[in-house]
Amino acid sequence: MLRRCIKSPSPRTCKLLKKNVLSPTLVEIEALSGETGEVLASETNERQYMTEGMKRIPVQEGRIRGVLFVPPGKGPFPGVVDLYTFGGRLTEPRASLLANKGFVVLALLDLEYFEEAVSYLRRQPEVKGPGIGIIAISHSGGLALSMSSFLSGISATVCINGCNANTVIPLHYKDIVIPPLPPVMKNIKITESGLVDIRDALPDPSLEKNRASLIPIERASCQFLFAVSEDDHNWNSVFFAKQAAATLRNHGKESFKVVTYPKAGHFLEVPHMPYCSSGFHGAVGSDVVFGGEPKAHSEAQLDLWEKVQEFFKSHLDN
Repeated sequence: MLRRCIKSPSPRTCKLLKKNVLSPTLVEIEALSGETGEVLASETNERQYMTEGMKRIPVQEGRIRGVLFVPPGKGPFPGVVDLYTFGGRLTEPRASLLANKGFVVLALLDLEYFEEAVSYLRRQPEVKGPGIGIIAISHSGGLALSMSSFLSGISATVCINGCNANTVIPLHYKDIVIPPLPPVMKNIKITESGLVDIRDALPDPSLEKNRASLIPIERASCQFLFAVSEDDHNWNSVFFAKQAAATLRNHGKESFKVVTYPKAGHFLEVPHMPYCSSGFHGAVGSDVVFGGEPKAHSEAQLDLWEKVQEFFKSHLDN
């Protein structure tokens, strides 16, 4: 059961990490008296992730580590690779809920072997093909753009609050090495509450000294949906998305759409996931601010979820 986080002296907030999609999320909602604190009414909301007849299949084939979600019914269905940021089963809730909408979704647990994962998904008899989709957020957005640029068989890519350059670690593909975009440490700030603000830590990747880190998305032949939050404090998502769109346009491509969400923060999750304004950042090694305002962020998640489904159905369900 998920309960409201209790405030502590630390400015860090809680983030819901739902690891087991075989069980529901239970949220207890209470209405309290403003005068006495007495519980006036309470209710428990239950959210299921697996609809009846859906299959959850752990995948360990070759170097691939992931989970395949297959919706109920005859199929075949459009196929989607789901990437999360800095790995793990955090992506299973989104993957399972997307499978509820009629997609075969491969949630990758190890992001290194993505070419094998694309080939694996395209081979599945339940996948309609010929092309598949990718959905990714944050650091994994760069991987999704790289996959779209270098791999065949990808028709539609959703990049949520990503960067158009490689970040954190070098990206290797065959004889190509894309170095990470070097951060500008002096641009890192500390908020009044003691959180690290890394929004402006990454420099402009289009500058000559940084161009080696740019992902060559002009090579891609797929459709792109860039979803960005204007109050993202993980990095300047709006700037990177507009630069990616300009790159495509300058190469004669209009195969993209940019959707912006004012007052939304970095982690645009599936609808009804709790808003998270700050938390531990694995690459930084400390608590950082993610930005956003609760109401606007929650509304953005609702809107984006519908747009993601429409986008994939438009470009995969042919």
